[in-house]
Amino acid sequence: MEKKDNVPLKISSISELHDLLQLPKPLHPLVSLVDNTKMNINKEFLIKSFLFNFYKISYKYSTVGKMGYGQGYYDFNEGGMMFTAPGQVLSVDMNAEYCGHTLLIHPDFLRSYPLAKTIKNFGFFSYDTNEALHLSDQEKTIMTGLLDSIQNELNTAIDEVSQDVIISYIEVLLNYSNRFYKRQFITRKAVNNDLLTKMETILENYFNQEETLQKGLPTVEYLSSSLHLSPHYLSDMLRNLTGQNAQQHIHEKLIEKAKEYLTSTNFSVSEVAYALGFEHPQSFNKLFKKKTDKTPLSYRQSFN
Repeated sequence: MEKKDNVPLKISSISELHDLLQLPKPLHPLVSLVDNTKMNINKEFLIKSFLFNFYKISYKYSTVGKMGYGQGYYDFNEGGMMFTAPGQVLSVDMNAEYCGHTLLIHPDFLRSYPLAKTIKNFGFFSYDTNEALHLSDQEKTIMTGLLDSIQNELNTAIDEVSQDVIISYIEVLLNYSNRFYKRQFITRKAVNNDLLTKMETILENYFNQEETLQKGLPTVEYLSSSLHLSPHYLSDMLRNLTGQNAQQHIHEKLIEKAKEYLTSTNFSVSEVAYALGFEHPQSFNKLFKKKTDKTPLSYRQSFN
């Protein structure tokens, strides 16, 4: 078998992943809870990158090793929880030893249940590896209890309500994860305030250095990349810190700079729009009116 390090290995089913990790067949074809210490990876044939066709929720205890996602790696020396959605590329530190559990959920398991849609509302499935959820001792007890309950249900003979019960546990686990992430945003408020200050500086420099003329309007992706965060994490952090997401912060800075141009230069409204990075002045007019209840022209006239 020829190794192709640059091509992710696509894993379509949970059974296929069990085979790769040399684990017993899953108790259910569409959902499985794996003890990470029992994985036996054949490194000779292991491709370093994977693309799973199912959800993966991992709780890693304190151990040595790294897990890669996108362009970043997360060091698991402190342990933590990570969430990945179908279609995301993962990479593994082949010399690592992972202690903990991994819950695998195929999207087909959720079909016909409301969770099939609402699971997409949990932004942490798009966070980077360095944005893992760190649990307090009390939170660890809650999460491990839920994982134990899922395992107990999988060990029980499948009946007509088994799927309902397991999905209920998954939903509770996700809701607790959402709560604990919100707690994490609060407890790291000092760090997040530093990120907010840095973001404001990035936006200020972007406009002052007239990067808009070459690159157009600043985007959430540009901001998150500059701050070494994922777009979803940045927006969720800002929403918890200020009540506004990343896009709203960009718009706020745009309007601030627009007012500056309108009151301190002789630029026409179209020239102001182009200076800010808009391709079409109409789009600028629409956004300015939405944010200020005035057109750019009427705002300028109010100062004369």
